[in-house]
Amino acid sequence: MKKFIFLFAFCITVTNIFAQTDPNQIKKEGNDAFNAKNYPVAYAKFSEYLKQTNNQDSATAYYCGMAADEIKKYAEAVTYFDIAIQKKFNIGNAYARKAAALDALKKTDEYVATLEEGLKVAPNNKVMVKNYGLHFLKAGLAAQKAGKTEEAEENFKKVIPLNHKTYKTNALYSLGVLCYNDGANILKKAAPLANSDADKYAVEKEKADARFKEAVDYLEEAAKISPENANVKKMLPQVKAAMK
Repeated sequence: MKKFIFLFAFCITVTNIFAQTDPNQIKKEGNDAFNAKNYPVAYAKFSEYLKQTNNQDSATAYYCGMAADEIKKYAEAVTYFDIAIQKKFNIGNAYARKAAALDALKKTDEYVATLEEGLKVAPNNKVMVKNYGLHFLKAGLAAQKAGKTEEAEENFKKVIPLNHKTYKTNALYSLGVLCYNDGANILKKAAPLANSDADKYAVEKEKADARFKEAVDYLEEAAKISPENANVKKMLPQVKAAMK
């Protein structure tokens, strides 16, 4: 019985020694591991350090998120990038990395919401601009291919405010083509009315012309941004000709 009590007391003593490890030493070990690209160890050390210090170190939270991302602990990465965001540490990149982790988790709605929120804070963050622009350009093209004109327009329009010449031009060009095609379809369907009901045909022609006008506006804006763009230069006179 005495031997058992001694061993039990010894275990408590050892546990207390480990529990009292200096948080700064743990952080240093985490930094060393991170610099050596030993991300599993870096994550373990950083997360332990943050736990002991009540998540007060925003920089370490950010790098803990990076380490978590490297070892595919995406949910944990989101948590630590959120800490960095709340404390405004490297906030643009923190939003960008949080979004990427959400994308890896296939949480598309949260991914988009994070990009939108992040771009309000850091509108020129290149990673967020790229990911946001590509997301909505692809979504717009997919909707257009599926015949969902309104949905396609909404997606393309989300790209226009971005400070990115190529994406902005592509969105405007896509909107121009979409409006032109819509106008052409209206005229095609109305063609039989040209001889049978002139008034109804005139109404449909007016709708088509309105869409052509929208197309011209989008394409002219695209031409101002990218005057060298061959697609825009080719499409613009085609749309104008349809309005005659």
